[in-house]
Amino acid sequence: MWQHDGNMSRTDRLLRLMQGLRSLEPPVTAARLAGELGVTERTIYRDIATLRGLGAVIDGAAGFGYTVIEDASLPPLAFTDEELEALVLGLREVEAVADPHLGAAATAALAKLRARLPDRQAHRLKHAVLSAHRYFPPPSATVDLRVLRKAAWDEMEIRISYRDKHGQPSDRQVRPLQIVFFQDSHCLLAWCCLRRDFRAFRLDRIATLDVTGPSFRPHRTSLLRQHLERLRGQTDGFGETSREQI
Repeated sequence: MWQHDGNMSRTDRLLRLMQGLRSLEPPVTAARLAGELGVTERTIYRDIATLRGLGAVIDGAAGFGYTVIEDASLPPLAFTDEELEALVLGLREVEAVADPHLGAAATAALAKLRARLPDRQAHRLKHAVLSAHRYFPPPSATVDLRVLRKAAWDEMEIRISYRDKHGQPSDRQVRPLQIVFFQDSHCLLAWCCLRRDFRAFRLDRIATLDVTGPSFRPHRTSLLRQHLERLRGQTDGFGETSREQI
């Protein structure tokens, strides 16, 4: 369920443990939790005790498994039934089309929602009428999209090795603005420092990615607005001129 590393902080481990107690089928054994987090069962026992000391209501014991009971003092989230269906549909779509890290984040978000909702709506979320599936998902990116998303948020220029639709390679210094999920591909909307113009790059055609700087803060929002306005002015919202760029 998680990709763990040896440098995980204790705080992060406790948060992930709580998330596991919420999302895995209860009662969850210490052995299962230890395997998910990459730690020993003894560590799980200590962390369960710590969570209880912090106020978490966790039923169960060693050898039987654990079940988390939400703190009744926390106010339930308030959604209409249609809002809830919309949230489920959106998060299921992310699970279906996003990279593994973002897909796992969508799964975790659904588990957190279910844990905080009133019983009736938690049941509705678990058995939602709406869902999303892709029999032919878009091609997977070959670079770490967490790095790309962070560079866009931090407004840092990146250098990419790219090949166009004809297979021609090029190196580009770009300002990443937004990742767009299209039906048949995912694209990076960016300002290309080489062409001195807006461009769209298919993620599955980016061979390498390096965050090089410099920072282009605080221009991301204004550049993105200009890029989207240009796209809206084309015939289909993402016209042939832009398609030729990718």
